[in-house]
Amino acid sequence: MELVKKSGEFSIFKKKNNRFCVQNKNKKYVNGDKKQEVLLAEGLITISKAKAKPVEQAPVEAAAQATEATAEDTPEA
Repeated sequence: MELVKKSGEFSIFKKKNNRFCVQNKNKKYVNGDKKQEVLLAEGLITISKAKAKPVEQAPVEAAAQATEATAEDTPEA
């Protein structure tokens, strides 16, 4: 691993597979949201926002028609 940046609290290394690892001053690895915050603060990563999924009306309408059709097909007792 190659040392990329070293600050007062954290050491940031780059692995051979081009990912980063973060160690705190006690030599413990940092994971999850804290790691993400550190890498964002140092400018080593950027986070893209997820695209909103388009709402599809066709399956909802088809499901409503299918339930109406099954209600008509069932014999009444």
